[in-house]
Amino acid sequence: MSEISPTRSAVIEMKDERRAMNEGFVFLDEKCLLLAGEILRQLERHEQLQRELLALHEQATAALQASVARHGLNDLRIYPPNELETSPLSVDTKSLMGVRLQQAQWSAGEARHADAVMPSPEAEACRQAFTALLAAAAPLAAVSGNLERLSLEYRRSVRRARALQDVMLPELDHSIGDIEGRLEELEQEDAIWMRHGIKS
Repeated sequence: MSEISPTRSAVIEMKDERRAMNEGFVFLDEKCLLLAGEILRQLERHEQLQRELLALHEQATAALQASVARHGLNDLRIYPPNELETSPLSVDTKSLMGVRLQQAQWSAGEARHADAVMPSPEAEACRQAFTALLAAAAPLAAVSGNLERLSLEYRRSVRRARALQDVMLPELDHSIGDIEGRLEELEQEDAIWMRHGIKS
């Protein structure tokens, strides 16, 4: 039984609270749908980027094998790398329902490299293959982070929606019904007293 005093104003306040809770549930339900849709889009993008990365990884592995066969491991280890004048990573950020979504791009741009003592097409192909592999890894990493944040927010929103639907709204409905029942009993008692007062 509710401990709230059975008054009409209490019932009105509780019905207003129930209306606000219901609006909150509808908002959370729509939020979950939006997040789920974005998760599906990000998963599709993740699969595409992962396929591209695996293909580039195979190419880089083949280029590395050819370079090692040409130069040997020790000579290849001292082959000069690209020298980047500025950071090649650029990140764009947007927000969806409070969740930060990122797009990353890695571009060597006008990368320079020191002259090799013994340059070869195999070593240059190896350098280009691993540069392409790095470029493909950046957007994949951003999408992976997006999926992690979206999944966390989706689970949190689902828990809140279920708490409203399965716990808080039923409890509030029960309390409203209890108070309305007690009010009816009080009104019946008042009516009985009124009838007895008129008869006497």
